[in-house]
Amino acid sequence: MRRPVFLLSALSFGYAFLYAPIVLLVAWSFNESRVANVWGGFSVKWYGELLRNEQFLEAAWLSLQVAATSATAALALGTLSALALVRFGRFRGRWLFSGLIAAPLVMPEVILGLALLLLFVALEDLTGWPDGRGFVTITIAHTTVGLAYATVVVRSRLAQMDRSLEEAAMDLGARPVKVFLVVTLPVIAPALAAAWLLAFTLSLDDVVVASFVTGPGASTLPIEVFASVRLGVSPQVNALGTLIVVAVAAIIFTAWRLAGRRKP
Repeated sequence: MRRPVFLLSALSFGYAFLYAPIVLLVAWSFNESRVANVWGGFSVKWYGELLRNEQFLEAAWLSLQVAATSATAALALGTLSALALVRFGRFRGRWLFSGLIAAPLVMPEVILGLALLLLFVALEDLTGWPDGRGFVTITIAHTTVGLAYATVVVRSRLAQMDRSLEEAAMDLGARPVKVFLVVTLPVIAPALAAAWLLAFTLSLDDVVVASFVTGPGASTLPIEVFASVRLGVSPQVNALGTLIVVAVAAIIFTAWRLAGRRKP
């Protein structure tokens, strides 16, 4: 009888360790007091203050733009890289190419951000582009990071795909491009969606790399939040965190419901 009690206690501790901070974040977002750790009564005024905070709104819009653009670019480049590694067999420079693709997975973000900053500075001195640091440089940096993850996801799916489907299509007279568009893409579509969402999430969450390649007037939401909490946690940050938690929970619940309806 002791074993179920121990397992239940360990499970309860694990869930409390993971989700208690989120519950506290949501609770303190309705605090009337300006001091984050002093309860001053129930209020929703910080949500109104957050919606009127132009810095947070502009940073959030920039983050969404950067995340969508970099995720799309990373998915396109990652798919091409995965095709080269899986479908073209051995070729000269394969190991170097594979190592360069996987480098952002193991390289510290500080080193990656510094390297990208030096690259952009050198390019600006030689060619005049990019003109300062902002949306373009952040997008390129996040594409570099997301490319590695997208390649891994798509590559694993391509390696498990049944090649007989493509071979049958080519035997029926379909050209390689049509085979890829009509046969390969629909089969690996779930992996493409997963890769895009992963790159999108990594871009939204990034602070270290973006802090190196950003400039004045181009702060992403994580950088703006990090800068605002240096002097103490603002209640607006709690409200922002609560809105993000609600949005993520709604997306997960919707996906769960849609997946449940598709089951026979």
